[in-house]
Amino acid sequence: MEKNNNIKEIPFTNIDGIKVGHAQDIEAGTGCTVIICEEGATAGVDVRGGSPGTRETDLLNPQNLVDKIHAVMLSGGSAFGLDAASGVMKYLEERGIGFDVQITKVPIVCSAVLFDLTVGDYRVRPDFNMGYEACKNATNEECPNGNVGAGTGATIGKFLGMERAMKGGLGSYAIQIGHLKVGAIVAVNALGDIIDPDTGKILAGLLDEEGKKLIGTENIMAAKYSEKKNIFSGNTTIGVIATNGIFTKSEANKLASMAHNGYARTIRPAHSIFDGDTIFTIATGKVEADINVVGFLAARAVERAVINAIRSAESAYGLKAYRDLF
Repeated sequence: MEKNNNIKEIPFTNIDGIKVGHAQDIEAGTGCTVIICEEGATAGVDVRGGSPGTRETDLLNPQNLVDKIHAVMLSGGSAFGLDAASGVMKYLEERGIGFDVQITKVPIVCSAVLFDLTVGDYRVRPDFNMGYEACKNATNEECPNGNVGAGTGATIGKFLGMERAMKGGLGSYAIQIGHLKVGAIVAVNALGDIIDPDTGKILAGLLDEEGKKLIGTENIMAAKYSEKKNIFSGNTTIGVIATNGIFTKSEANKLASMAHNGYARTIRPAHSIFDGDTIFTIATGKVEADINVVGFLAARAVERAVINAIRSAESAYGLKAYRDLF
């Protein structure tokens, strides 16, 4: 995107009506990130990868009753990490936040997980208590990037195994035009490499045998095209688009779809059968906005969130990070 003086960069947490909280176990190499909308937000989702782990995505179908959600949980731990969303439900119910069913309020909490069991201690994964803790930590303060929350155990470039992989992480980015705000928060845990879309340069991913140079995942995959591999070293990039725009459930789902362009521009390959790439949209409904404009801004926000995740990541668990190479 060319520089536009009407567009300014803002913290993701400046978007009206949301808070973000993180909890992690650094030693175990896992964590979770919660995005809370106490007043409720219209939501959508688009699952593109072939190995997803999700919760409450069916509710986001426009045919179904519930029209607002109250939180999205991004979590490590593979399918085990879906348990963290239960901690979010408890936290919100205690505060009277949720879908009113007369006898109580049921918080609607969507979730997606990534596979980080190959770093740290696989026996420790985000659970009820970690999800609750992330909610207690939720604030409007600027969101940290790198080895935090759902990005704690995230890795990238795993086609030839973990010994040639690099450290992924959590990234966020948001922009404002007039009163409209659009942002993304992404936990980057891809099979492939991370590309700077402005230059085409590989920033991080599959390393050579000496661990000194990036050799390009797609190049290696293409050379081994006849070998059918089950790459169970764990992948998946998961994220949330947030906007203060006013949108329907159908439009929120479309925005999630449009935002996947940000993955396609920065992750090569994206949406593989070994990734569970997922994007949620949450719209807090404060400002009238054109879906086409928000769609391309969302894709751009995803791009920059992915790049921020990689540039902020620090070496850990025997894995090099971007800052070790550049």
